[in-house]
Amino acid sequence: MAQVSIQVAGRSYDLACRDGEEEHLRAIARMVDRKCADASQAVGGINEARQLLLAALLLADELNDMSAAGAGRPEAPAASEPGFALAIERLAERMESLADRLEEDAGSA
Repeated sequence: MAQVSIQVAGRSYDLACRDGEEEHLRAIARMVDRKCADASQAVGGINEARQLLLAALLLADELNDMSAAGAGRPEAPAASEPGFALAIERLAERMESLADRLEEDAGSA
């Protein structure tokens, strides 16, 4: 296992990854860091957990758009399809829960 130090939203994280995947991990960390900056700029004055939540949502939105536009791939479900809004709402609730736990962990550190 390789050890990689990354920076996201102004904080350093030491992570383990498979040997040879270090640069890939750094590249995707840079993507998350850019989305964190976008989220902070768009909303401003948000805490780290919310910033990471918004960054994850922005990345998920981009992934959804790319999946829908991908050649030979099935269309992404339309927002009006039954269950789509519920799935997005559940995802948002899970992310909010994770953000709350991150806030609690940061407060106790």
